[in-house]
Amino acid sequence: MARRAGADGFRVVVAELDPERGERAAAELRAEGADALFVHCDVADPASVESLAAAVAALGPLYGLVNNAALANGVGGKEFQDIDVEVWDRLMTVNARGPWLVSKALYPHLASPGRIVNIASDAALYGSPRLAHYIASKGAVIALTRAMARELGDRGVTVNAVAPGLTECEATETVPAERHDLYRMNRAVSRAQRPDDITGTVSFLLGEESRYLTGQVIAVNGGFTMN
Repeated sequence: MARRAGADGFRVVVAELDPERGERAAAELRAEGADALFVHCDVADPASVESLAAAVAALGPLYGLVNNAALANGVGGKEFQDIDVEVWDRLMTVNARGPWLVSKALYPHLASPGRIVNIASDAALYGSPRLAHYIASKGAVIALTRAMARELGDRGVTVNAVAPGLTECEATETVPAERHDLYRMNRAVSRAQRPDDITGTVSFLLGEESRYLTGQVIAVNGGFTMN
């Protein structure tokens, strides 16, 4: 998503918890010709989020925000009654409170027109079993998207969500094979989902042509779920 934003001509701020990974990502983007920099951020820490906002403000008006930071622990693991309170709270803090904190801190610097894109998950649409904490957090992201869209529509800011399916990437390497099989057998487009399957939709939602689209949840999952 950051690579596509850079190719679309945006200055890209990579906000990342892991400094080594964040610096490497920004360096790779610059090597590809993008204007990019890294800012350390822990979306679970309000002070860290405020530092991110200050760094962004120093660059000038913000046009687009993509809330992508999230945890996906315990996929296909415990049933809802067996999830530890600490694990539940950690996921909700990062996945649900994080997008709210970041949006709250960066909104004062958001230009009009402006775009906010929240990354949800089709798991919240499908109701995947043994994943209640993650589904609850991503369901909260969907609800937050709609609430923000109502509040910001006449201020020139659109707010939408993208709900990817199970995507082949580092974060899903530990997902049980049965969950991958579930998606493979039930997608309309049966091939595995790649990260770049999502970037075009995010690019569209950040662009001018999506100016009259807000409060929507777009499932990008090869037809695993259909509205």
